[in-house]
Amino acid sequence: MTPPARRDGTPDRKRPRPQRGRRPSGEKASDIFVSNAKPARRQHVSADRARQATQSTSGQGVRLQKVLARAGVASRRQAEKLIDDARVEVNGQIVTVQGMRVDPDTAVIRVDGVRIRVNDDMMYFVLNKPRGVQSTMSDDLDRPCVGDIVGEKIAAGQRLFHVGRLDADTEGLLLLTNDGELANRLMHPSYEVTKTYMATVTGEADQKLVTALTTGMDLEDGFAKADKAKIIDAFQGKSLVLVELHEGRTHIVRRLLKEAGFPVERLVRTKIHTVQLGEQTPGAIRALNDSELRSLYKAVGM
Repeated sequence: MTPPARRDGTPDRKRPRPQRGRRPSGEKASDIFVSNAKPARRQHVSADRARQATQSTSGQGVRLQKVLARAGVASRRQAEKLIDDARVEVNGQIVTVQGMRVDPDTAVIRVDGVRIRVNDDMMYFVLNKPRGVQSTMSDDLDRPCVGDIVGEKIAAGQRLFHVGRLDADTEGLLLLTNDGELANRLMHPSYEVTKTYMATVTGEADQKLVTALTTGMDLEDGFAKADKAKIIDAFQGKSLVLVELHEGRTHIVRRLLKEAGFPVERLVRTKIHTVQLGEQTPGAIRALNDSELRSLYKAVGM
């Protein structure tokens, strides 16, 4: 059986790139269109953190317009215009006075309601974990592990850790970050972040398998079901099955398919929420783009 060209079974649809310099209809030339804002690590801040992050005009910290310029929102002069127009919010308060100083590491800054990431120390990567590699940063038994692949980044002082796990025999998308809050929320079952897998199974599956997976079944540790299932191909005694679910229990996809009578021969995770593996080759690592990161933050309420 020949697997599909894309691991997630879907065509690669690229969004058209917006033309530089164009403004929405009716917008004045003096208006500033914010398009380079990066999503931030946290969407909320405690009162104590807010007091620490926001400084007086004569206190310590970095001038707000300078922070906005560094974040790529606008030039410093344009940032001052944003402040004058009451489009900038710091720790829940609209700012209209020039010269405010903030702590970029702790301040919660929004422009037109969009949270701005101003802490460049946060790192976010997508790894295509190869088969046979342990989902650990080091291994006491000296087995191949994720830490071997990202060793250069670790050696450079970037403290990365994996978001969740893939067992050694499972391939595919694994998120790596040093953002503990995002990682914890992505793994917490209450947020129901979906994961998509492509499973090569023994047996030629039909709609009965789809019904069984989406209806659910009792496993040894309780009831479980898939949010979505689809037969991609079935030929010569094997099938390629797409399974989407938000369950986080150990080996849940393998156990569901085995219980349904279709043991897994190969399993690849192709997607977490809207972040896709695409054509990324095994062992390759790339940084999340702003759109992907913004989507993950939205999914977990950050």
